[in-house]
Amino acid sequence: LHFKTMGHSLTGDEIQMVDKYIAQLYECKHLTENEVKQLCQKCQEIVAKESNVQAVKLPVTICGDIHGQFYDLMELFKITGKLPHTNFLFLGDYVDRGYYSLETVTLMVCLKVRYRDRVTILRGNHECRQVTRVYGFYDECLRKYGNANVWNYFCDLFDYLPLTALVEGKIFSLHGGLSPSIDTLDQVREQDRIREVPHEGPVCDLLWSDPDDRTGWGISPRGAGYVFGQDVSDQFCHTNGCSMICRAHQLVMNGYNWSHNKKVLTVFSAPNYCYRCGNEAALIEVDEQFNQNLQQFEPAPRKGEPNISKRAPDYFLQKTFHNSSC
Repeated sequence: LHFKTMGHSLTGDEIQMVDKYIAQLYECKHLTENEVKQLCQKCQEIVAKESNVQAVKLPVTICGDIHGQFYDLMELFKITGKLPHTNFLFLGDYVDRGYYSLETVTLMVCLKVRYRDRVTILRGNHECRQVTRVYGFYDECLRKYGNANVWNYFCDLFDYLPLTALVEGKIFSLHGGLSPSIDTLDQVREQDRIREVPHEGPVCDLLWSDPDDRTGWGISPRGAGYVFGQDVSDQFCHTNGCSMICRAHQLVMNGYNWSHNKKVLTVFSAPNYCYRCGNEAALIEVDEQFNQNLQQFEPAPRKGEPNISKRAPDYFLQKTFHNSSC
């Protein structure tokens, strides 16, 4: 069964087919190459119509990096409930590092195709060709399919994912951070996003930048994007009528971290990152009155895995913050 092209909604047969795919993926069983191709094409058709600043309604549950940690994503769904009973905003980095990038990102795409108005999936800095070639997703696709076709289908789709979201006009949400090239949301809306993530410039900054304890802008130790101070966050929120910025991209040991006088929230949703960091994960639930509920969670139990110390060694945190691993 093939999807109808350019259809506004799924047919009954298509719904039944996607529901079957979702059930299979919840068991961590990947789809056939052709099924992935059809799904990616359908999802591309859907997200191509979305804005660089995609509007999101309340209530919503906002999640940070997943990084192929499929069974930890299942723990997240135990807390939040699954679609369609919960609305989601995912802030990117579905792939690389973890063992199940393929199953994780395929499930994300299936959920978007099935419940397009209830889930928003943004692009992270790992949703690109250059990074996935190095950090695991490319090799995983080769191992599981014997060729790179599925990796190509997903990379073509990644080019179309929205860069940022705006929750009820108030919570600016994105993977990385702000850009010295961008003062207004309209400037974000004007960006040409349908391409590989460039090495520099505003699109790169939105996916790579980090908040910092400083004033103004600084060079990022990641080698891409910038670091920015509270004065930058305050000005951006004031100019655009936002109450806060919600972003992911950085490993934080408690799963979340407030910075810039609670103007910036970092949410990281991959517990025990890389299966050895010992961090908690978190998500944030926002209700219709903008009440916020931060939920922390532990990794899914793994047979035969030793207990991990809660504190990651300093050298590992340093490495994680200072390269493209988040």
